[in-house]
Amino acid sequence: MKTTKLDERFFDSTRGRVVDMLRGTTGTVSELARRLGLTDNAVRAHLLSLERDGVVRQSGVQRGFRKPHFAYELTPEAERLFPKAYDALLNGLIAALKGRLSPGALEDVLREVGRALAARQVSEDGNAGLHERVERAVKVLKALGGSPLAEREDGKLLIRSGSCPMAAAVAEHPEVCELAEALVAEIVGAPVHECCDRGETPKCRFEVEGAE
Repeated sequence: MKTTKLDERFFDSTRGRVVDMLRGTTGTVSELARRLGLTDNAVRAHLLSLERDGVVRQSGVQRGFRKPHFAYELTPEAERLFPKAYDALLNGLIAALKGRLSPGALEDVLREVGRALAARQVSEDGNAGLHERVERAVKVLKALGGSPLAEREDGKLLIRSGSCPMAAAVAEHPEVCELAEALVAEIVGAPVHECCDRGETPKCRFEVEGAE
């Protein structure tokens, strides 16, 4: 899977190279400076910026010839910066299922997956109101990589996202929207109708029924 232009730009930068060097290991300022061909002060400036962004953190102290040196490592959040092959994997999986299942059976499987994913996010608080549950669905879609917002339009309650978290899969297999619809409906606890834009840049749009 190709990285996005943003990923490519970041990992071509000095900060991106620092992040790449720290993946799966730790490093001191002097070690990173030597590998990058920079001064210690230049590396410290990059590490300080990455610390502010929550990408790196201090992970202990290493003995030095004259004095100890702080070691740095990536935070768990930094893993999100690295490109993943999820889109290619999902596309391959859907294609294989299409070759084995009828359209109806495929829809059942996708909806079952959506409900299973939602089950991990559904609160045990039975007193949560509809709008609270909608906001929870928004957070889940955002965690998946979307940019959703809940809003009213012509008296209807909508969850709309300018970017689809499964855009690459939807482009080849629009049935994937059924998975997302089932996920949102399970979290919201009300019927949901997806009316997504499956154009060149897919956009999510879910209408929550009974929310007038």
